[in-house]
Amino acid sequence: MTHDAHLRDAVALAHANVLSGGRPYGAVIVRDGEVLARAVNRTAETHDATDHAEMVAIREASRLLGSAKLDGCVVYASGRPCPMCHAAMRLSGIREAYFAYSAEEAETYGLLSAGIYAELCRPLDEQPMRVSHRPVAAEAHPYEAWRARESDGK
Repeated sequence: MTHDAHLRDAVALAHANVLSGGRPYGAVIVRDGEVLARAVNRTAETHDATDHAEMVAIREASRLLGSAKLDGCVVYASGRPCPMCHAAMRLSGIREAYFAYSAEEAETYGLLSAGIYAELCRPLDEQPMRVSHRPVAAEAHPYEAWRARESDGK
């Protein structure tokens, strides 16, 4: 299949999801030409703000592969992945993604995400959600414990 065929699949998933009461988002994850996961946005069903199509597909592909690393995978999404989904793709090692509809186009239909990208580019004290760095002194730093565990190979 081609990029366009996988994008059409993601759009078809999104459309079917709307018809069944969900939100208009679908995602497909492919590696080496094989479709690993096909998913839709499930937020209306689960009432979980993180249950986006890309997140559901990432979870499914990770379970299938038995790994949190999805190197070599490509994501096809009906709409531009939101910042959360974009970050999740990066954290999982995905280096390539394609989307059919822009965040700006989604906003013309009353959906959000383009504005969130702009907000996240502003300094923390100028963002609408308060996020503040408050260092905590701790006897055992969790990052140090993780590094020690990883270097021991456990």
